[in-house]
This record gives sequence, C-alpha cells and structure tokens, in this order.
Amino acid sequence: MNVWAHTIRGVAFDMDGLMVNTEELYSEVGEILLSRRDRRFSSELKAAMMGLPGPQAFAVMIERERLSDTHTTLALESDEIFVELLPSKLQTLPGLEELLNRLDRLRLPRCIATSSPHHFVRNVLEIVELKDRFDFVVTAEDVEHGKPAPDIYVEAARRMGIDSPQMLVLEDSHHGTRAGIASGACTVAVPGVHSLEHDFSGVALRAASLADERIAELLR
Repeated sequence: MNVWAHTIRGVAFDMDGLMVNTEELYSEVGEILLSRRDRRFSSELKAAMMGLPGPQAFAVMIERERLSDTHTTLALESDEIFVELLPSKLQTLPGLEELLNRLDRLRLPRCIATSSPHHFVRNVLEIVELKDRFDFVVTAEDVEHGKPAPDIYVEAARRMGIDSPQMLVLEDSHHGTRAGIASGACTVAVPGVHSLEHDFSGVALRAASLADERIAELLR
C-alpha cells in the first residue's frame, strides 16, 4: 500500500552517506583534522555536524572543540585530505544503481540535493562514474539557507517543474529529513551506520537501504 497521497514525478537524492560512503570518509577526515590539533573526533560531534553545510558543520566543530581555526581554513585542509582518500576509498552504496535504472525505466527526473559544494560533488561523481545519471545538482551554495531549512528541496522541485509533494526525497540524516519534510516533499529516511540513532520522526517511511522495495512502491 502506498504511504503517500501524491503521485511521485521526480526524485531528489542526498549524496553523502546515501549514494556514496563519504560519511565514513568524513569521519576519517575529522579524525585526522582533530588529531593534528590533539583532539578526538567523537561520535557526538559527528552526529551534530552530519547533514549540515560545510561552514555550519565546521562552526560546530570549532565551538565544541574550542579551536582557533576558521571554517575556511578547516574546509581547505579537509579538502586536501579528501583528495588523498577519495580515489582509493570511495564506493557507491547498496541499491543505488538499481534505483537509478528503475528511474530510467519510469522516465522520472532525478537530481542530487546536497550540503557538499559543487566542486566536491563533481569530483565524487567522476570517480564513481555517475555524473551522467542525474539531471542537475543543487548544493547549499545555490540557496540562501542550507539544511535543515527546506530551501534546497524547494529549489530542486522548482527546477524539476513539479510541486514539492510530487517529489521523493531520499535522505540519511536528521538534518536532511527535516529539510525534506519542511519542503512538503515525500521524505524517506535511509539511515547509514552513522545515523541509525537519528530522529526521523515525520518521514513517510524509514528504509533499510536504497534497495528497499518500499521505495519502489512509492514510485508506482
């Protein structure tokens, strides 16, 4: 039985931790960043940062760890570490390829809506050879307010030419699902290992992975 009253006419994917294992790599980057400053990247800090745009996420790190860095210097250092890690460690997550193939068959538009910056998204999509599988990318750089504000998903629906309730949002974090729900979209939580304990109240459903058959049911 379909849990959403509207026909889905487009799909918006979060990227980090949903499509690819970058949330795991973020943990490794965070550990390296803070170890250089004689600090520890705790699971509590990870949860507080997850799903936020870079400047906000690093602001949380700076405040909690009482760092003298700016979010700009941390972002630059983080990018340098990522460049070293991505080629050998980046992987797509279970069910992604099959879901994209299903969307192809249904001829449904799809986009990526992420807190990560455009240059990082391009790098990730090139490595996993997926840049031609999405119609467009919306990042926190394109809107006034990042997640958990709804702006990014409102913009995604606008670019698809559909109303927000006609869009399926796939997210793995609390902040991301808050953004999807606030936009009025059909929001599905697909938690990863780092977000199993997040509050996903209000979502249309909580899926085990992108291969969960209930996601396919929403597209019918």
